[in-house]
This record gives sequence, structure tokens and C-alpha cells, in this order.
Amino acid sequence: MKKMIISILCAICIIYVTFNTNKISDYISKHISNRQKLIIKEKNEYAKDEGFLFVTLNEEYVPYSYKDLLNIIFTVINNGWETFTFYCPSEYTNCLNDIEKISEDNLTLTHINNYVHPFNSFTSLRTSILDSGEITLNVNHLYNEDQIKAINIEIDRIISLLVKPNNSNYENLKAIHDYIVNTTKYDEEQNENGESNYASAIAYGALFDHYATCNGYTDTMAIFLSKLGIKNYKIATTSEDISYSATGHVWNAVYLDGKWLHMDLTWDDPVSNTGENYLYHKYFLVTTEEMNKADTGNVQIEEHNFKKNIYLEFNEKSQKLI
Repeated sequence: MKKMIISILCAICIIYVTFNTNKISDYISKHISNRQKLIIKEKNEYAKDEGFLFVTLNEEYVPYSYKDLLNIIFTVINNGWETFTFYCPSEYTNCLNDIEKISEDNLTLTHINNYVHPFNSFTSLRTSILDSGEITLNVNHLYNEDQIKAINIEIDRIISLLVKPNNSNYENLKAIHDYIVNTTKYDEEQNENGESNYASAIAYGALFDHYATCNGYTDTMAIFLSKLGIKNYKIATTSEDISYSATGHVWNAVYLDGKWLHMDLTWDDPVSNTGENYLYHKYFLVTTEEMNKADTGNVQIEEHNFKKNIYLEFNEKSQKLI
């Protein structure tokens, strides 16, 4: 009798498993795969220790919302990692759809990239998404080790010449601003043709080739700012923010004396038809209001039409909270 009951129970189990294979697989993928142990590496020396209003550090690496996913991506990039795997928890039912949406949104990824140190910034970010909820980020960094080494040596040399311990941060930054503008020319060839003989889109071009696009100017200043321990990030406008034909623009955001200010070396180093070199301070540590006034002239400049819902430190309501 007992043997018969056991046989019947086994048969029931086999039938249940046969007709519910998908449900069991789903349960396993949600409740076992997603609980795998994360492999956490040490962050590199260029990682920032604090986040910002749009993205902040998420060192738990477990997302429960769209915002959590943005923060995890920022944290991984900020830490200088080349690859990182995390998992969607079963509670976050829309996780896979949200991460797929973010991975296809190059503009959002570009804005996130602006908050990290230039040496940790990416030239491409690839996201691998599995149905089990496993997500792997693969980061292709913009700067290589040789470039980083050379840039650090050169920037340390310049700081030793220009930065005076008795000067204010404002005075020291002005000396660095002037040095970059006076020793660098805007790379018109890269801007017009998309090709150049110089590494003008990164700090290496500004420091060694002495040619730069707005990216090169901005990265160079961002590295100086971080070396001096001054909180900063980059602000970017894209082609969708500009009505006329343009690819976008980027400049520095600097936190100095308790407030966020703009610094745009590109526009302080205007291109001259005569070849004459100019040095302006119209865009040196200015408020948004001051920048808008500098933009108003014979031609209305649209390159500074940044999104205040992303670069929240310059949102009027956010400024009052700082």
C-alpha cells in the first residue's frame, strides 16, 4: 500500500514538472540567478568620492527603479571599471525593459559620462542583458595608459609653475585658464571635416599638439580642477538642443566658494579670421545669468542651451538647496 502511494505521488510530481517547466524556470531565474554574489573590485584613483543631483553613487548595485539603474551605471563608470555584472531583483519587474531603454539612449549615457573624471570616461558603453536578469556593462575607455601618464606629468609640471599656495582658487584657476587659452588653438579642421592630425578631442591634444576642440579644452580643465581638489563636471548640449546645424558643445561646471559656476575655455579662445590670438574672460567662472548675457550679441549663441533637468546644480530651485 505504501509503495503504491509513493508511486502515485512520484507520478503526480513528474506530471506537474512536465506541465510547469516554464514556471519553474522563471522562478529559478528570478529567485536564484538574481541573488548571485556580486564581484566588487577596487575603484581607481580617479574615481570621485561623491555624486551629484542627477546621478549619485550606488554602491549596493541592486536596482529597484529607473533612477537606481542610472546611478549604478554612473558608479561603474566613475569607478574606472572596464566590466561589471549586476542583477535585476524580482521585485523590480520592469528592470530589463528599463535597462534596455537606457542602453539605447546615447544622449542620456553621454550626460552621465560628463559627471566622471575624464580618465574614466568612455568612448563606448556596451550593455549585455540576459532574460535571467543578469546585466553586464562593458566600458571602452577614452584615454589609454600612456596618454594618462604623459598628461599627468605635464599637468603636474604646469601646476608647479602656475599655482601659488598664497593665491586664491580663483586666481590659480585664472592662471590655468589663461595658460590653456594662450597655448592652444581651436582645431577648425576637426570641426569642419571631422578629421584632424591632432588628438584635439582629448586633453592630450591641448597639452602636446596645442590644438583642441571644445572636448579637448574641457577635459584639460577638468583634469586640472580634479588635481586641485575642486568639485567639477562637464556640461554638454547636443544637436537636439540647437536649432541650427551643430553637433553640440561642452564646457566646465565648477563648484567654487559655495556655488556652481560655468567656465567655457572654447568661447574664451575665439577663432580669428586674421589669425590673431585672443584671450577673453567672458566665460570664466560666471553664473548662468552672466553666461546668457555674454551669449547675447549680434548672433544669439545656442550652444549653451543646456538641460537644467539634467545639470540640476544650475536649476534655480536646486541652487537654493546647496
